[in-house]
Amino acid sequence: MIHSSPHEAAALVVEARVASAAALEELRGLIRGMHPPMLADRGLGEAVRALALDLPLPCETEIELPERLDAPLESACYFAVAEVVTNAVRHASARGLQIRMAQADGLLRIEVVDDGVGGADPTRGSGLAGVERRLAAFDGILAVSSPPGGPTIVAMEVPCG
Repeated sequence: MIHSSPHEAAALVVEARVASAAALEELRGLIRGMHPPMLADRGLGEAVRALALDLPLPCETEIELPERLDAPLESACYFAVAEVVTNAVRHASARGLQIRMAQADGLLRIEVVDDGVGGADPTRGSGLAGVERRLAAFDGILAVSSPPGGPTIVAMEVPCG
């Protein structure tokens, strides 16, 4: 094609470069999504605080983590919180959130509370069920209280000793 239609060949090369650049950017985003830089650099507490600051609604945080956790556990807990918070923003019509996180006596306890419409159910949809599976890999548990009319309270506990 280079010899027979050099203009078409050049156009294909440009198109391939644009597609390659887009694919590379998508891969970079995917990698950041797997382990955000803030999580790797500063730990779970700071990563959750940064997540809270990026939300489109007010979010209070109370985080007491005296030490860094193992990276796989930090990652699992970060994405569990991110999923719960995303559900509250997308589905609960919440006006505000609270995230509490504390580590004591070999246990990490995380609580996410929203003032939305309630009705969250881990047996419906994949979001909360996925969080439950993610935590179970670390012998963690998920408990949800979400009566109609709200509020929704999602509690997570994971051994971290």
